[in-house]
Amino acid sequence: MARKLMNLEEFAEMTGMKPSTVRQKVWRREIEYVKIGRSVRFKPETAEKLIEQGTVPALESR
Repeated sequence: MARKLMNLEEFAEMTGMKPSTVRQKVWRREIEYVKIGRSVRFKPETAEKLIEQGTVPALESR
């Protein structure tokens, strides 16, 4: 079964980051990525995990 990998632009759009920020985080190895030849691809789970880590829970109403 082939898994769909996202390119840099798709990953940036899904996470709300600029493509240049994604490139910088790849260079610093702050984001998990898949290297295929000279291409950099991302698993959708990586974007989802990044979004979850940045999610702040709501306060309970009084």
